[in-house]
Amino acid sequence: MIRILTAAAIALTATIAQASERWKEIPPEAAMPEARESGMAQVNGIEMYYAIYGDGAGVPILMIHGGLAHGDIWGAQVADLMADYTVIVADTRGHGRSTNDGSAYGYELLADDYLDLMDHLGIEKVHLVGWSDGANIGYSISQTNPDRLASHFAHAGNVTLDGIDPTVETNPVFGAYVGMMAEDYGAMSSTPDGFEAFLGGVATMWGTEKPGGVEALKAISVPTLVVQSEHDEAILMAHSELIAGSIPGADLLVLENTSHFSSFQAPDEYTAAIRAFLSK
Repeated sequence: MIRILTAAAIALTATIAQASERWKEIPPEAAMPEARESGMAQVNGIEMYYAIYGDGAGVPILMIHGGLAHGDIWGAQVADLMADYTVIVADTRGHGRSTNDGSAYGYELLADDYLDLMDHLGIEKVHLVGWSDGANIGYSISQTNPDRLASHFAHAGNVTLDGIDPTVETNPVFGAYVGMMAEDYGAMSSTPDGFEAFLGGVATMWGTEKPGGVEALKAISVPTLVVQSEHDEAILMAHSELIAGSIPGADLLVLENTSHFSSFQAPDEYTAAIRAFLSK
């Protein structure tokens, strides 16, 4: 039986009552701290932006953002975690500052990009923190290259299309997120006028069934925390429960009074949840 955790159960310190409906809006992302290294890596036929923060010993943390976003959404988390860990962020293929070579988006391809980035940086293994598409990339790596992951903090991923809440297409909060990312894309991308085509390519990936589905999760050996937001606009609670119940040894953490965008809405609690998981 999976354990269902809550923010209170792992002693998160922020006061939830201060913003009981914070899940109805998305605050701007926090500014990123200064990186100790950043650049464009030539990987898998593309130029992939990456940045490295902190110099903690031990296994580094790789943070993979969600669809349409970029590595700079992790500003609040990186500023905290870099005090004790080496933290790596990157822009997924075609997102933010990274390029695409015309390939169709797919989670296996994106997973290969990140594995190639790890090779480029000379990193054998990471703790992966994945949000949304980042979690899906993590599930792919967990199945194909489990030796490259020390753990997987998997927030708001899905492994079948019926795990997606159909109301997300008309949800105003999710729509606001798309608008935010359109602005960021225009400011960061080498093809600033290409957002609509980019959105179409990513949406096609969102609508394509993932190989293996739930059955493939049963062979995952990577220590995994499945993370679900209480008011997630995109992922159904029952689907996260199914994922957690299918991965051997996985737990389920429910982030209270937040939505798909928990890392924006409750950054301190989100970071505390990552720290609590890594401390195990």
